[in-house]
Amino acid sequence: MSPQPLVIAGTALPLIAALAALAIPDYWVTLLTYAGMSAVLCIGLVMMTGYGGITSFGQAAFAGIAAYATAILTTGLALSPWLGLLTGLALAVASAFVIGWITVRLSGHYLVLGTFAWGISLFYAFANVEGLGGYNGIGGVPGLFGGSRLLFNALVWAFVAVALLGAVRVLDSRIGRAIRAAPSKAMAESFGVDTATAKLTVFVLAAALAGAAGWLQAHYLRIVNPGPFHLNASVEYLFMTIIGGVGSLLGAIVGATAVTVAKSWLQTSVPALLGSGFNLEGVVFGLLVLGLLQAAPRGMTALLPASFALRPRGSRRSETRLPPRAKPAATQSVLALRSVSKHFSGAQALDRVSLDLNAGEILALVGPNGAGKSTLFNAITGLSPASNGTVALLGEDVTRLPARAIARRGLARTFQHAHLRPEMTVIENVSLGAHTRTAQGVAAALLGRDRPEESRIFGEARGCLAELGVAEFANARTGTLSLGSQRLVEVARAVACDPIALLLDEPAAGLRAEEKQHLANAIVAMRDRGIAILVVEHDLDFVANVADRVVVLDFGTVIAQGTPDEIVRDPRVIAAYLGQAEVSGDVARALHH
Repeated sequence: MSPQPLVIAGTALPLIAALAALAIPDYWVTLLTYAGMSAVLCIGLVMMTGYGGITSFGQAAFAGIAAYATAILTTGLALSPWLGLLTGLALAVASAFVIGWITVRLSGHYLVLGTFAWGISLFYAFANVEGLGGYNGIGGVPGLFGGSRLLFNALVWAFVAVALLGAVRVLDSRIGRAIRAAPSKAMAESFGVDTATAKLTVFVLAAALAGAAGWLQAHYLRIVNPGPFHLNASVEYLFMTIIGGVGSLLGAIVGATAVTVAKSWLQTSVPALLGSGFNLEGVVFGLLVLGLLQAAPRGMTALLPASFALRPRGSRRSETRLPPRAKPAATQSVLALRSVSKHFSGAQALDRVSLDLNAGEILALVGPNGAGKSTLFNAITGLSPASNGTVALLGEDVTRLPARAIARRGLARTFQHAHLRPEMTVIENVSLGAHTRTAQGVAAALLGRDRPEESRIFGEARGCLAELGVAEFANARTGTLSLGSQRLVEVARAVACDPIALLLDEPAAGLRAEEKQHLANAIVAMRDRGIAILVVEHDLDFVANVADRVVVLDFGTVIAQGTPDEIVRDPRVIAAYLGQAEVSGDVARALHH
């Protein structure tokens, strides 16, 4: 994302909040402060849920860890609240690392239930561990700034600004793209992303922000008890992010403010209108939420212009590219398969497949639907390892390595159906391909030390897009592109890996004639740079234009190998495609064309 609007927004927040507090009654200053404290936690939730794909119902517990830590240090040991902040954050991060290492490896409803479990466990620990004051909690927590509400409000919104700018810096970085790609596990792992580590990273970052919110709350209320850290509070924080817009960092602020103000208004207005005999505030609030989600299912920020969303964009411009990888010598064996077989619950998908792919060669893999071509790709790349046989990359046995480890050794791929992150821009999707060629992490992103590397990454991505003829779409949302353009973007992402071996799964499907020719030219140019290319394709005209050799697969077995001209005249190939053992030369030529 362009940094200037973020710098303006981030630095303006505490100033606006401080100035507003001078002109509004104390009641509204209190609401503004509560909204800011909630926003700090919700920014972490947006990072984790909206971008990392992790739904958590336990974030309030991390706020409780930091709150209790500062309460114990400042009341029991009379230490500085600022030391309490550092200690609380450290404990929240350490707890999140341990809990997250177990939790984020789960998926689906197991992950959600896992967050329920540790959220409830920590709540009851706060209430029952000796020395924490039970349900009454710990009182006498010192305030800040002599109890000045105006200064504390400014501090809270300064935390919001720092959290916002830090979140955007992380998301708009190499590790941020890994976090945002992690929900598409197969794709991300195929480009060298350790999805478990990426999810753990965002889980810990969200816990740190929750800890900061807990520290603020402890010194604002000046008492710490288990109540604010119950599961219900975590659900409310999640409500805030959904109402504001889980896909936008601004949604964390909008949602926190809207819910805080709405709850306060309902608590005074509903009893006045309907009487105090019934507790109907929750019912009215629920109806309002349902109505809002019907009107704006993606949250309140979806109703604003896109420029207000505060989403990472990756719009940096650069012509400098990453240094290329050393390529094997021409004709050197790059990929060697020996007797590769794959079984699925007794079904034989691949049966003793052997083939060789050399540097500077285009090898086409063809066959009818269901022949096992994509299964073979998955076995080669480690997404679904072979049941038997060996896969060697530059002579190294990689049969049992995970996909991310094989990608780091120089193997890249596309998929039969385009696997792109639709909410990311085209250039961000392509930049993910350079993940294994770079190394900067969270600390460098937060401190801004990754900018030179980021500039080269985006220069590489722009160059790859230009090679495939889709540079004009660089800053467009990927989900808005046609299927053909998405396929070209996926090929560009694979090229950004600067691989020694490139596997293309039906790259020409859905392309127009001119797009196919551009793709064919790009594939030949890659071959001429020394890249070994294995391409699966049904379009035999396309295969004939680019392939040096062809391997035909049928029912998981290699039935023919040779040049394109030899293959289209092979009776076994014709039978596999048309179901006839003998076909006239005219039909063979028709098959070719």
